[in-house]
Amino acid sequence: MPDIKPVSGVAQAIAASALRAQQGRMRIIAENLANADSTSKTPGGDPYRRQAPVFEPAKVAGGKGVRMSKVEPDQTDFRQEYDPGHPSADAKGYVKLPNVNSLVEAMDMREAQRAYEANLNVIETARAMEMRTLDLLKK
Repeated sequence: MPDIKPVSGVAQAIAASALRAQQGRMRIIAENLANADSTSKTPGGDPYRRQAPVFEPAKVAGGKGVRMSKVEPDQTDFRQEYDPGHPSADAKGYVKLPNVNSLVEAMDMREAQRAYEANLNVIETARAMEMRTLDLLKK
């Protein structure tokens, strides 16, 4: 006999996987924002490099959810600023700054929050549907 799972249980499992993925994404974004102004500890060295989460499909309780499979460094160029007095300046007086754009990170954070909220709504709706179904069966 096939393993039959309630539709709401599958929906909740898929939404829960997305909640975990978005939570990880928000953690990475917070780390990027926290390091947006950091510089190298050595003259001419590289500063913090922006990190980007990578998502992939994941099998969950009778459906396909999502998971954060890894975090990869963003390979875009570092910003440079002329500041010959800075301890991290290279021989030409330029300081490398992280490739983190705070505005982009803020927009990504808002998008992750909205996705998180949407998945919470899926879970709440699935629970409400289960309860309504049980109420109908009682009658």
